[in-house]
Amino acid sequence: MTNGQPRQQMNIQSDPVTLRGVYANMMLVAHTPEEFVLDFMNFVPGQPQGHHVGRIMTSPGHLKRIIAALAENLKRYETQFGPVKAASEPPGAKEIGFRPS
Repeated sequence: MTNGQPRQQMNIQSDPVTLRGVYANMMLVAHTPEEFVLDFMNFVPGQPQGHHVGRIMTSPGHLKRIIAALAENLKRYETQFGPVKAASEPPGAKEIGFRPS
């Protein structure tokens, strides 16, 4: 139930390529007052360039819901499988992407 209302059933269709998914080991975040842009990349250690594998654009309010859903699912994962250590930053990560002014 959501706000006292029963949740509506939704049918989502996806093509096989999208369902296969892609691996990302880096993410850059940019934002405007109206939206957040999450760019996902895959970098192979020792290679001079990576590959942009996806972009998600969403509203600030929806991003807050995404963060809450991810936090809840990480909590469930750690309850089942044990604590997860945060990955360390790859070398040179501070030179890539967004830098606060």
